[in-house]
Amino acid sequence: QVQLVESGGGLVQAGGSLRLSCAASRSIFSISYMNWYRQTPGKQRELVATVTNGGITDYVDSVKGRFTISRDTAKNTVYLQMNNLKPEDTAIYYCHARSLLENYWGQGTQVTVSS
Repeated sequence: QVQLVESGGGLVQAGGSLRLSCAASRSIFSISYMNWYRQTPGKQRELVATVTNGGITDYVDSVKGRFTISRDTAKNTVYLQMNNLKPEDTAIYYCHARSLLENYWGQGTQVTVSS
């Protein structure tokens, strides 16, 4: 079992930055994929960014060049650095951990970007 706790959300003006953190209750070294998803009311949850345990990253096109995902295995924490935020980035952001036999979600953190 892994508990994931997100933090760092809040209200920011367009063009601003936020850094989300996802703290895991145990080592994430063996977890294949650490992901950030986001969801707005009435829409499906969207995969925003992924980092593998080998350090490979991938992003949805709408955030490429603005968001950076990273994982610190020493701190059991995954980060999402979000720069040049836009109103359309407003959502609840969820941390997700996935391996062959594991699948865990955090409770989410709200990000609101004002225009």
